[in-house]
Amino acid sequence: MREREVIKLLAEKMDIGDDCSVIPFAKTHLLLTTDMLHRKTDFPDGMDSYTIGWRAVAVSLSDIAAMGGKPLAVTVALGAPEFERAFIEKLRDGIIDCAQHFDVSHFGGDLDQHEELTLVSSALGEATKPILRKGAKASELVCVTGELGRTGVALEFYKQKDLETANEMARFAPRVKEGLALAPFATSMMDISDGLARSLYQLAEASKVGFKIDMGALPFSVEAEELARSQEELMEMCLYTGEDYELLFTLSQEKLLDAKRACEFVVIGQVTKESVQMKLGADLMELPDRGYEHGNNKPRRP
Repeated sequence: MREREVIKLLAEKMDIGDDCSVIPFAKTHLLLTTDMLHRKTDFPDGMDSYTIGWRAVAVSLSDIAAMGGKPLAVTVALGAPEFERAFIEKLRDGIIDCAQHFDVSHFGGDLDQHEELTLVSSALGEATKPILRKGAKASELVCVTGELGRTGVALEFYKQKDLETANEMARFAPRVKEGLALAPFATSMMDISDGLARSLYQLAEASKVGFKIDMGALPFSVEAEELARSQEELMEMCLYTGEDYELLFTLSQEKLLDAKRACEFVVIGQVTKESVQMKLGADLMELPDRGYEHGNNKPRRP
């Protein structure tokens, strides 16, 4: 089964579909998420253990940010074929530095031998009113934080053996501050972990709407534009590669100015009644529904 089919099967009897599980607690809501990263698909050759540790924490904090929540704590479990002191020291530092950068407590985890390097991170957060993937309405605006293509650029630098630049690019900062700032305004939100194109389809499916995206409005990173040898490569890097971990969200036109005062972002299109389309110059075409999918991808390792 493909990942999408597995998720659909699980959703028949389980409440899943958002970036975090939402747990009503006292007068607020707890947010709980778990992520798994492993050598074959998530750690390119040349990614150092500090970056691996940083990313293990950052991917789960990004899920909390996507719900408009405040992260509280994170745990990390490690499975590896062997334990080398230098590797573990840098891994530990990456985990701690990422957690502390966002003022989050790290409460340990678990350790075991495993045939493939694997890290499982779990994060706990809190939100009075979590922002779900469902909630977008036709005529609203669709927006994105930051720039697109960061991970695609990092993978290209790993391929070129520019490991210092590659590792720096791979240590992304989850949009925790932005998620909190957008929480009063966003009608739906998620992070772009599987690529912008796939994320648009996920958001559209959850909200039962469509999107019309303006290609000219997309915030491509300068590095992506410099590295891409064609428009096709630029789109591959910025729309389909995945793991940019920016926030994709919708809001009403009336809330735009207030939201802009709270957080920097770019309006990339509007919510429609159905289908996901992209405007490229004078042409309007259907945006391909593809991106990163577990169990249906070649290894990321260049």
